[in-house]
Amino acid sequence: METNPIPVVTVQTTPFDDQRPGTNGLRKKTTVFESKKNYLQNYIQSVLSSIDLRDRQGCTMVVGSDGRYFSRTATEVIVQMAAANGIGRLVIGHNGILSTPAVSCIIRKIKAIGGIILTASRNPGGPAGDFGIKFNVANGGPAPDTVIDKIHQVSRTLEEYAICPDLHIDLSRLGRQDFDLENKFKPFRVEIVDSVEVYLNLLRGIFDFGAIKGLLTGPDQLKIKVDAMNGVMGPYVRRILCDELGAPANSAVNCVPLEDFGGQYPDPNLTYATGLADAMKGGEFGFGAAFDADGDRCMILGQNGFFVNPSDSLAVVAANLSCIPYFRQSGVRGFARSMPTSTAIDRVAKAMKVALYETPAGWRFFGNLMDSGRCSFCGEESFGMGSDHIREKDGLWTVLVWLSIMAARKQGVEEIVRDHWAKMGRNYFCRFDYEAIDPRAAFYLMKDLEAVITDKAFCSQKFAVGSNVYSVEKADNFEYIDPVDGTLARNQGIRIVFSDSSRIIFRLSGTGVGVGATIRIYAESFERDPERHSREPQVVLGPLIAIALKVSDIHERTGRRGPTVIT
Repeated sequence: METNPIPVVTVQTTPFDDQRPGTNGLRKKTTVFESKKNYLQNYIQSVLSSIDLRDRQGCTMVVGSDGRYFSRTATEVIVQMAAANGIGRLVIGHNGILSTPAVSCIIRKIKAIGGIILTASRNPGGPAGDFGIKFNVANGGPAPDTVIDKIHQVSRTLEEYAICPDLHIDLSRLGRQDFDLENKFKPFRVEIVDSVEVYLNLLRGIFDFGAIKGLLTGPDQLKIKVDAMNGVMGPYVRRILCDELGAPANSAVNCVPLEDFGGQYPDPNLTYATGLADAMKGGEFGFGAAFDADGDRCMILGQNGFFVNPSDSLAVVAANLSCIPYFRQSGVRGFARSMPTSTAIDRVAKAMKVALYETPAGWRFFGNLMDSGRCSFCGEESFGMGSDHIREKDGLWTVLVWLSIMAARKQGVEEIVRDHWAKMGRNYFCRFDYEAIDPRAAFYLMKDLEAVITDKAFCSQKFAVGSNVYSVEKADNFEYIDPVDGTLARNQGIRIVFSDSSRIIFRLSGTGVGVGATIRIYAESFERDPERHSREPQVVLGPLIAIALKVSDIHERTGRRGPTVIT
């Protein structure tokens, strides 16, 4: 215990008009947080003030980061401000490190009021990179729109913030650190905890670790390659896959969290995880996975570099949940997917006679469904899936699900996926991302596109591309009414659905960092015939992409010749 009480200081400030959180918190260039006076402090105060004062006094919060540049500085500010704002206890990962799934897990385990995660997910790190602050609520999931709105309202009128500038903690020392504050009756406590332990214990209760260990160490040992991409997942991969489940140490690469992720984009797709993709093409490894910076997203590859599209991964896992002890015990109550995600999982839900919910993009929309017992398993096309064990998408959980299915079925990744296609049909799917577009141009492009597709004449339109003819069956701007609380989410993406169930979707992304807007175009086409399941997605989807480009005029309106990234 400190001998002299630490003073609580009130600092005058002026509000910023750009602190509305997006799909996953507030993301900006790191320089904005680092160099704009009070920018970080204002936002942290807005988050803390969004919690009712009576709930805030003496409560517990969790703090973690993906280890990116500026995280340590921001963590210290959060500690100083949490103390000054009446928070009673902070639980922080060792060296500040906690994956997003681990934060969700700990919030739920210790019944915290919420948690702050310092991450910009798959965005680059370092002084010239991006930084983000995400607030998760008491169920362990991302803040819902009501909380996001409250944070934004506070940020626009903020005049002062409270801080204990003389309070300093040692993030490297596990255990309790107690502080006596001026004008406080109770001491303020910080607990530095093992980054992996609580989350590992949760996974032990979900999976058959013996079966997975047998797969990785038995006579027909499955050789795996896992790339942590120098993000938060390094300690988790080493501890769980290597130490606990027996994968050789050299199975795991890029496992040291680096502030700039080694100068790479910590984005697990074929564009950025090229090291893993190249290693898998050699045929030596039967399973490959890459994680994003904060560990909630994961790309799965099979032998010889067989790529598992995230929408396919979602459908295949849904069809095989009985391989997991957790689901054998608790049953499957429902599936959910984000609207842009392919309808492959819908076919599984129908076959299993399970409810399927279609939500807007953003994991926060799954939380209510899970909390009300409507949904057991969910995911989205951007490499995220998870279940009701926590309220976040979960990359390592995804890896363990796949290894469990492989152990149970005694098949390789490609064989499992092809068997699924043969049974259910294949949904060809791809996404085009146009990044750093002028926000004004992006706004008017989407506005004009909506005017085009809501015109009565559009719904009777036919598009001929080569020998293909597509008849429009339905076109709208997606709206979602939450079946639990009735809240309405409007303008969630423009959908064009054709009579053969093909779809084109346009969406303005909410995960940018203020250097322009991102427009995502999704194309999907269903193929029942197994003889046509080995075609190149770009070839199959080419006609739909051509229609999307024509209807939106995106190249002419943005001056682009093509997308930034194709997934």
